[in-house]
Amino acid sequence: MTLPTPTLETERLRLRPFADGDADALFALNSDAYVLRYWDSPPWTDRSSIERFMAGCRRMEEEGTGARVAIERTSDQMFVGWCTFNSWDPDFKSASLGYCFTQSSWGHGYATESARAVLGWAFDTLDLNRVQSETDTRNVASARVLEKLGFEREGTLREDCIVNGDVSDSWVYGLLRRDWER
Repeated sequence: MTLPTPTLETERLRLRPFADGDADALFALNSDAYVLRYWDSPPWTDRSSIERFMAGCRRMEEEGTGARVAIERTSDQMFVGWCTFNSWDPDFKSASLGYCFTQSSWGHGYATESARAVLGWAFDTLDLNRVQSETDTRNVASARVLEKLGFEREGTLREDCIVNGDVSDSWVYGLLRRDWER
């Protein structure tokens, strides 16, 4: 079963499938050590990572396991980040949500706005009951985004990530359909 990657419009953003023209902006974002300081993998160091990322986008769509969208501002078509809805499991009616944004786009509400659009699409399109997301416990801004969206903090995964020798904990958040529909 395929799951076509949606194109979604919000008040200020356009969420769309990745295109070849996104390669430079995508590499700049995913190679920024400051942006990825709370990520579960190190920053990209070579451009071959772009093709692996794009292949992963295609594979999610073809296998029906999720969708990853590029996010651009509608005012100037500037790439500001990406959002992913992945690990879709139709038997458990569950999936995961993640996002990554350029430093210059932080503090403008783009993460909340785009994640809300992706969640709306997912709850409307799929027989979805639960979405999970995880964030490094030091990433208070990401935790706030999830809480604004209605996610509840459900627990802490102790020392679950070691990236470049840095050990960190993660908070697990969950959002249920009944909470989304309120």
